[in-house]
Amino acid sequence: MASIGQRLWKAGNTASVWFYRRTGGRVGGRVRGVPVLLLTVAGRRTGAQHTTPVGYFEREGSYYVAASAGGRPEEPQWVRNLRAATHASVQIGRVHHDVTVDVLHGADRDAAWEDVVVARAPFFAAYEEKAGRVIPVVRLTPTS
Repeated sequence: MASIGQRLWKAGNTASVWFYRRTGGRVGGRVRGVPVLLLTVAGRRTGAQHTTPVGYFEREGSYYVAASAGGRPEEPQWVRNLRAATHASVQIGRVHHDVTVDVLHGADRDAAWEDVVVARAPFFAAYEEKAGRVIPVVRLTPTS
């Protein structure tokens, strides 16, 4: 059974997605100066589509997302689903893209973390310290 905190988090996520879609990202399109996209990926067990707002960083035509969960020790479900996926979709403003999924590892992950994520949003470094885990970084590349 989900805790009250988990239920509140899920309800907040649902509301955020609704406002983002209704306003084309005018509401919910930025958090702490970081642009936000809506990420839709199939659940790794159910195959059901799940959408969540995620901060992103654009570089060389791809979108980089960091599974920080705001510094919580447990990683977000969406990154677990991305690990099992080869593709997903994103909405940025009112524009939709199908994307390929590349969960970065080793030196590629470390370079993206420093050069793309922390360089543009230094507060992410504190998230990793607070979480006590290496925060996954995923590259999402549009297919169209």
